[in-house]
Amino acid sequence: MSHGPRSGLAAVSSALLAMSRHLETRDVLKTIVASARELLDAQYAALGVPDDHGGFAQFVVDGVSDAQWKAIGPLPRQHGILAAMLHEARPERLADVRRDPRFEGWPEAHPDLVDFLGLPIRDGDEVIGALFLANKNCPRPEGGCGFTEEDEELLALLAQHAAIALTNARLYERSRELTITEERSRLAHELHDAVSQKLFSLRLTAQAAAALVDRDPARAKGELHQVAALAAEAADELRAAVVELRPAALDEDGLIATLRTQIQVLDRAHSARVTFTGAGYRALPAAQEEAVLRVAQEALHNALRHARAAHVDVSVERRGCGAVLRVADDGDGFDPAAVGRAGRHLGLVSMRDRASGVGGTLTVESAPGKGTTIEMEVPGG
Repeated sequence: MSHGPRSGLAAVSSALLAMSRHLETRDVLKTIVASARELLDAQYAALGVPDDHGGFAQFVVDGVSDAQWKAIGPLPRQHGILAAMLHEARPERLADVRRDPRFEGWPEAHPDLVDFLGLPIRDGDEVIGALFLANKNCPRPEGGCGFTEEDEELLALLAQHAAIALTNARLYERSRELTITEERSRLAHELHDAVSQKLFSLRLTAQAAAALVDRDPARAKGELHQVAALAAEAADELRAAVVELRPAALDEDGLIATLRTQIQVLDRAHSARVTFTGAGYRALPAAQEEAVLRVAQEALHNALRHARAAHVDVSVERRGCGAVLRVADDGDGFDPAAVGRAGRHLGLVSMRDRASGVGGTLTVESAPGKGTTIEMEVPGG
């Protein structure tokens, strides 16, 4: 390696720490590629995650500009040397990749690659990716590869940790998908209840109108107007079910917009008044925003399902570099001293775990007949 032992160890440590900081798969892939290129001092680096159809589900590059990448065109297929790494599952170190018999060319806008180092990323027996570097930034030995055996060993070490980081990111995303599915199911139940109530009222009103048609046509006409109004309300609720029952859109919409949308749904679905305000909020890291969203959802569920609240107010406001979530209701309340008995039933344990998991705190104020206020404070990034 061109680095000394101290700088080499520091570079490896920095690369591994960088990979462990991210939870989103795309961010992990980008970090792996950038770390590998910097660590081995290469001009280009890439990582492909295979799909089930002979192509790549994701393909991340480093050292290629956005304009170059756009000019190159569609994602590569699993052919040539890339296929070898995925299917033969062994390292490849080549003096000139273009002279390899498996080489099948590249698009016109593709940069020229010469010396090449690649290897598969494995999770047990499964190959979950192919990582490669090209064009070592050093004088090449005559007829040889700029990448050394020591480089190959270092990249293999990085690939082992990359497999762990990539697997953890996938597990995180699957866990989040399950949470979103559960939330969609809960919202569906709320909306189902609301629509069922409207339809039940509509049915009773229609029956009353039918009974009045002959003996009191004027009253029957009034009841029919009420039928039309109830039918319109039911249609609105059904439209809400279609529009709003989608995965929580934190990534696209942010915390404030996501909370506001979900609270609007709950306000329509319940007889209780549910309100929301967001004051001076500044975006937080993804983990903090997800924790705030989940605590808000749990607190709302408690207020509407268990506390029989008539009014629930939710607010998110900036505090220093972080934020404070506040969910206050005028429901039945409970004795916080009895939290050992009631806490798990009300989800307080999981709420506290979510808060502490992102370096935050959770406080609960409540008393029988006095409502409940849950406040969660999280630090900034």
